[in-house]
Amino acid sequence: MGATLMDMGAGGALAEEQARLVAVARGRVQMVGYRDFVRRQAVSLRLRGYVLNLPSGEEVLVEAEGSREALEELLLQLRRGPPLAAVQNVGVTWAQATGQFPDFRVR
Repeated sequence: MGATLMDMGAGGALAEEQARLVAVARGRVQMVGYRDFVRRQAVSLRLRGYVLNLPSGEEVLVEAEGSREALEELLLQLRRGPPLAAVQNVGVTWAQATGQFPDFRVR
């Protein structure tokens, strides 16, 4: 009804809103398979970006881009973590997607 050609994708469907999630997970998130867990979740959700251990030893940085819906699902998974993790909290910042990531990687 209110969609314009600018809102439409190649197939005529409404294009999904692209967004960027920057999250820092804190707690027991290193040496427990957290980064690989995040990578698997992100790939299954068709997201692009990376996951990286931070020097503190108790934090992991995640930068991901894709549909807002997929990013919100990833955020739920970040808060849950893999079985050996103990996630205390996840700090979140939302931004516009930049399109700078070709895929999702562990750094």
